[in-house]
Amino acid sequence: MIFGKPLSEYVRFQRVLLILIVVVGLARLFLSLAGMPNSTVKFLSITVVGLLGIFYYGIRVHTTGFGSYKQLLPLIVIQNVVTHTLIIAAIVLARLTHHPNIYSAPEYGGNTAARYHILGHLLIGMVAFSLVGWLVASIVMWVTKRVSGKGRVQPAAA
Repeated sequence: MIFGKPLSEYVRFQRVLLILIVVVGLARLFLSLAGMPNSTVKFLSITVVGLLGIFYYGIRVHTTGFGSYKQLLPLIVIQNVVTHTLIIAAIVLARLTHHPNIYSAPEYGGNTAARYHILGHLLIGMVAFSLVGWLVASIVMWVTKRVSGKGRVQPAAA
């Protein structure tokens, strides 16, 4: 149980975005491996999908009654774990096959040793980005509560 909900409930709530992250991530990898230039492949962005997810969770967690601020954190962490696990797998693939891909390209952090690149995704990608994403989603939820009128303190009747 995570903040009163099983892991499966969080995954069910965000399944469409998780599938989209995997589809976009694999499409980037396969297009890159097929020889399409990184300058073209970069337009398929896991980062954009992740940002959409942060805003979506900030709105939908409140409007659907799924939870509140604390339920946002597991959603963001799960999303980042999926994203960065896929990226790490692509970096390891490039290292093992000696065939570079967009995830191991110098312009995307591939200039560093693979172990440091992977460590960056583990620490910064999964941990730091989760906390920043939670902050942004919380602000979005706060605004959503104010705009929707739900969660607003009602004045006492005279």
